[in-house]
Amino acid sequence: MINSHDILETINMIDNENLDVRTITMGISLLDCVDPDIDAACRKVYDKICRYALNLVKTGEDISKDYGIPIIHKRISVTPVSMIAAACP
Repeated sequence: MINSHDILETINMIDNENLDVRTITMGISLLDCVDPDIDAACRKVYDKICRYALNLVKTGEDISKDYGIPIIHKRISVTPVSMIAAACP
């Protein structure tokens, strides 16, 4: 259960000790982008990353605003490109 001491300690950490969230990461699997045609695979990868990560920064800012704690970095992590490229001739 949260008590007043914990709340005051958290406020102190935000105000005086610069409490923040270093990074939020969106993980995106690109395995469904595999295609024997390299141009098609590249297009699928680009489209998927743009579609999924379109609102990542805004969502991070909204979360930061809701909780009052800054989020410093917003990033994406994807399937290793070597796994996608291995399917191309």
